[in-house]
Amino acid sequence: MEYFLQQLINGIALGSIYGLVAIGYTMVYGIIGMINFAHGDVFMVGAFLALIAFLALLAIGVTAIPLALFLVLIVAMLLTALYGWAVERLAYRPLRGSHRLAPLISAIGMSIVLQNYVQIAQGARVKPLPPLIPGGYTLIEGGGFAVQVSNVQIIIVVTTLALMTVFSWLVSATRLGRNMRACEQDLKMASLIGVDIDRTISLTFVIGAALAAVAGIMYLLYYGVIDFFIGFIAGVKAFTAAVLGGIGSLPGAMLGGLLIGLIETFWSAYFSAEYKDVAAFSILVLVLIFMPTGILGRPEVEKV
Repeated sequence: MEYFLQQLINGIALGSIYGLVAIGYTMVYGIIGMINFAHGDVFMVGAFLALIAFLALLAIGVTAIPLALFLVLIVAMLLTALYGWAVERLAYRPLRGSHRLAPLISAIGMSIVLQNYVQIAQGARVKPLPPLIPGGYTLIEGGGFAVQVSNVQIIIVVTTLALMTVFSWLVSATRLGRNMRACEQDLKMASLIGVDIDRTISLTFVIGAALAAVAGIMYLLYYGVIDFFIGFIAGVKAFTAAVLGGIGSLPGAMLGGLLIGLIETFWSAYFSAEYKDVAAFSILVLVLIFMPTGILGRPEVEKV
């Protein structure tokens, strides 16, 4: 029982990271109906920006961890948001009225560009970060096994819950949120009633990239190492989470992320870590066979 609880805690922490990245996929799909396959690499860029910011702050003598985390969070979110904006302007806006395959190919090309850009700028070797937030709490101890939750895991889960609360309020109770929901229903009608769809779509990419930056910081703190290829792996898993939960549904994206994290963690703990990805994708296939729209997805209504 203790071992199960430990893996449950680990899975929730990992799933929270996937969920934040998955939100970016589901936001873009919900508004313009396209998958931003460069989003995983935006997450990777956010992790590298966070690492550079951490090292820069340590170099100038900022040693207070709470202050350093706050500054890194702000810097990484702002700079990664610029990357998200650039992806929308370069890879999506010029091709918005074209065939759906064109923006898809453009986004894949942007993903390759970001990967190689970071590889050239930072090198191909993994980049380590010393543990900045040590310690934790022992919840249960017995039978020779202690159930522990680390401070990093607590920060990951609390930050994810806080961001989901703020983002849910943003979508449901602000002018930008109303514009997003109007664009999701019908871009042409939204423009006719005065919604600036270019600005709304750009802000959607910016917000998604900022959330991906937070996920990148969490990944860096949790694992302590990053490289230029983490965006592809995490991006595929986050996309799987978005589809599993129901592409276009924000709660579904977070639910899918938690499920993918739990499936990976439990499979690695009780079976073989080498086949954890196979297990996650197999669950996705089964869900899509019996629930094609995902767990919380809604059937798409064809406009006539």
